[in-house]
Amino acid sequence: MERTRIAVAGASGLIGSALVRSLTADGHEVVRLVRHAPRSEAEVRWDPERGRVDAAGLAGCSAVVNLAGAGVGDHRWTDAYKRRIHDSRVRGTAALAEAVAALDERPRVFVNGSAMGYYGETGERVVDESAPAGRGFLPELCVEWEAAAEPARAAGVRTAFTRTGLVVARGGGAWGRLFPLFRAGLGGRMGDGRQYWSYIALHDEVAAIRHLLDRDDLSGPFNLTAPEPLTNREITAAMGRVLHRPTLFPVPAPVLRTVLGEMAGDVLGSARVVPKRLLESGFTFAFPGIEDALRAA
Repeated sequence: MERTRIAVAGASGLIGSALVRSLTADGHEVVRLVRHAPRSEAEVRWDPERGRVDAAGLAGCSAVVNLAGAGVGDHRWTDAYKRRIHDSRVRGTAALAEAVAALDERPRVFVNGSAMGYYGETGERVVDESAPAGRGFLPELCVEWEAAAEPARAAGVRTAFTRTGLVVARGGGAWGRLFPLFRAGLGGRMGDGRQYWSYIALHDEVAAIRHLLDRDDLSGPFNLTAPEPLTNREITAAMGRVLHRPTLFPVPAPVLRTVLGEMAGDVLGSARVVPKRLLESGFTFAFPGIEDALRAA
């Protein structure tokens, strides 16, 4: 990809900050969407939950990447926080898509975040991008989230969605909480451990997003997950091997439901999601196995 100007929303998050580092290292000019008054030409103000963005700041961008949204695992899912999760994604995406569509010179690609939560509970069934949406808060959110990007697509901007799995990284996300527990020897399976977890190394997540930015023939949904999902029990065992710690402390399902509330359903639920379209496009994973991904983190 030639050196260009790229706008990134959610640039301070786990994935966004890693993507910005990668793009900057390769000489791209990165414009960050921020909530405060811009401190330089490298910042553009927006308010995702109110659906506002300074469209003029996107002028000259060849690509827009939207990874913004209130953290799904940051708080217990009260009705108020669920509204925040929803609005930060759906309204923010709609604002960006409308701003992109209104530009005289539009970017050539809009990469919008999504999540493997699109599929809901899949049990042992393997699902790829052709599978329908599931039921529940997260699947319904993902459907709205992706639909909100329609103004950009309708305006002729190539639009791709990243249905991301559980990102294996030391500094945030689910594994940011798991690593300290397992290092202390307090880790163990969650529930019965039979539920599938579809994961992806942070390095591969960033590489896949850049793959979607680079390839002019790729649009629509892409599952950003490692090729072979594993059960929670298998991942727990791998954590023990990599960290050289016992994994003797399972967390019973009732305890998770008490602590996490409605969100526990997604920890205990099974999502056996595979990256069919990503692999078909020629993408190569650097860390396809869970032990590789854990050691990379």
